[in-house]
Amino acid sequence: CDAPLWQAACKGARAVYHICPNLHPEEVAISHVAVEAASRAGVEHFVYHSVLHPQTSTMPHHWRKLRSEEVIFASGLPFTILQPCAYMQNVLAYWPSITERGVYPVPYAPDARLSLVDLRDVAAAAARVLTEPGHAGAIYELAGPQPLSQTAVAALLAEALGRPVQAERVAWDAWEVDARQRGMGDEAIKTVLAMFRYYDSFGLVGNPNVLGWLLGRRPATFAKFLARTAKDQIQTKIFPVGVLNTPQ
Repeated sequence: CDAPLWQAACKGARAVYHICPNLHPEEVAISHVAVEAASRAGVEHFVYHSVLHPQTSTMPHHWRKLRSEEVIFASGLPFTILQPCAYMQNVLAYWPSITERGVYPVPYAPDARLSLVDLRDVAAAAARVLTEPGHAGAIYELAGPQPLSQTAVAALLAEALGRPVQAERVAWDAWEVDARQRGMGDEAIKTVLAMFRYYDSFGLVGNPNVLGWLLGRRPATFAKFLARTAKDQIQTKIFPVGVLNTPQ
């Protein structure tokens, strides 16, 4: 991590929004450098993009975010922590399979329930936190209005697209073969497989109340997101397949 580059980036900034590259194994070290640079620059507000339930030690990328939060707490900087759940937009990584074959492939139990949030709502909440007073010292969970099983996700996809869609489980060994073919490294594969195991057993469910309060309205439902997506006729992959339902 390039400390001089961080210091140059923070110079003259009133606020910093820190979101680490997805699944980065050195996130805690990067957070140390970011916090030090922000402190030296006299940044007035440090906002960290964390994750829902970072206390979950069996998901390494969640645990690294908890450790990064500890770094921020000890920094003396005025901070706000945002903890978003899985993004609704993650489903777009499978858009061709969904629209062409009617298959929504998931590498964990189809009945696993996950909270989902629209990235537009995350952005709106972040903008308020960055531009309005009164958020220093807060930790905000950002979750959409309804936890959904993957079977329910497929049903909503079918309704939005007007064609049958089924959730189909992908075996972990098959997922790993595909991930390696796409260049994913050992550490990232280990991390994502740990996440799949956790989802398989427990899902990942949050509460929408805080996000609704920040937005001043009810967070977007998955059905609303899909209606907008279908209308826009999005056909491109905007997230790498395999790094799904990771909230970063």
